[in-house]
Amino acid sequence: AGPSGGSGCTPAPPAPLRVSPGCRGAQGRLAYKLLHDLFANYSSALRPVEDTDRALNVSLQVTLSQIIDMDERNQVLTSYLWVRQIWLDAHLTWDKDEYGGIDSIRIPSSYVWRPDIILYNNADEHFGGSMETNVVLRSDGHIMWDSPAITKSSCKVDVSYFPFDGQRCRLTFGSWTYNGNQIDLRNQLDTGDLTDFVENVEWEVLGMPATRNVITYGCCSEPYPDITYTLLLRRRASFYIFNLLLPCIMVSFLAPLGFYLPADSGEKVSLGVTVLLALTVFQLLVAESMPPSESVPLIGKYYIATMTMITASTALTIFIMNVHHCGPGARPVPPWARRLILHHMARLCCVYEVGESCKSPQRALGGGDGGEPGESAGEGQVGTEVGSCPWDHCLCHHDSLLRNVGYIAGCFRRHRTNQRRTGEWKKVAKVMDRFFMWVFFLMVFLMSVLVLGNAA
Repeated sequence: AGPSGGSGCTPAPPAPLRVSPGCRGAQGRLAYKLLHDLFANYSSALRPVEDTDRALNVSLQVTLSQIIDMDERNQVLTSYLWVRQIWLDAHLTWDKDEYGGIDSIRIPSSYVWRPDIILYNNADEHFGGSMETNVVLRSDGHIMWDSPAITKSSCKVDVSYFPFDGQRCRLTFGSWTYNGNQIDLRNQLDTGDLTDFVENVEWEVLGMPATRNVITYGCCSEPYPDITYTLLLRRRASFYIFNLLLPCIMVSFLAPLGFYLPADSGEKVSLGVTVLLALTVFQLLVAESMPPSESVPLIGKYYIATMTMITASTALTIFIMNVHHCGPGARPVPPWARRLILHHMARLCCVYEVGESCKSPQRALGGGDGGEPGESAGEGQVGTEVGSCPWDHCLCHHDSLLRNVGYIAGCFRRHRTNQRRTGEWKKVAKVMDRFFMWVFFLMVFLMSVLVLGNAA
């Protein structure tokens, strides 16, 4: 045929090499003829080998596309995989020169025999397999089957260091009915393919090494090979740090400030109880997402330690408030408490009275009643005045006047003594408040450092 058009297959120069519609039609008819010739006497039920005593080599390659979900509570990993299987079908070969140079065809996978490779640790309740995609059949009999699959696999989750934990999830693929003498399963690469992986917001993939195992199960005497892909995951802890850990640390540092709160405010105990309830809410949030196992997560241990500390601080606050509100009928401060609390601990915690400072010399212990010298001086002045009054110029009964003055002076001395005793107990309570405040601040700091150190 000429270049003006026809049914010939030779293109006209200088146009590029193109196949005319007639040639495409011929190729299509040859493809139909090839398909008819291949499957005229073909059965997809039998293993396609020339010698039934020889094993069929099957190559497996898994590409991780996406991590959909990691359910720590139920210990199930949901992932999106691309599974590639390659094997040789000895009954599906042809001479490509006899069929117009056709080297490969794409046909439905249901037309050919397929190895029953499944995920051994499947955790899907419906047990769904891969999609029914086409296979690529080549003239030498090699079949390549690429199929996407959304898998749910069981994964042993260790939350001991949550939220700074890493997980190792295994994906084990193998034949369900064919043993190692019938199918020799091999991994195409030493690792899973991560080139098309879509980054996950919660988990970082560190690697996906592949290993081949040959296991003899208790049910059968034949060996069964499998390919195990170990998915190495590390949790991105930023979300949990800002939403669970930092609020707990801030609330923990708020708890010792309850000791700094004045006892007369009436809010010391309520502050401790409020902080305890807030930590209980955070602990419940963590417990809802963790599996109910004996392994307590690191953040859970921190919550328990902090709640124990706050419970102890609330109990100490109640005790100190009882000391603060010791009335006039209380016993005097014991001598050891004077030396230890009112002298050493008061200077250590920098607790001083109005007008004093940490560097000013402390007044003598027990001589804090500044009114007594005045009282005795006043009494002496009164007595002097009364005594200097001439007996012949007194217009009143001096005996009753002296008794009244003595009664007033005694009441005043008892009142000052009760005030001094109450003030000493209040200072004891204030010193104990400051001391325990710094102790609990140190405990919170150490616990936070230990948590971060264990996470590292």
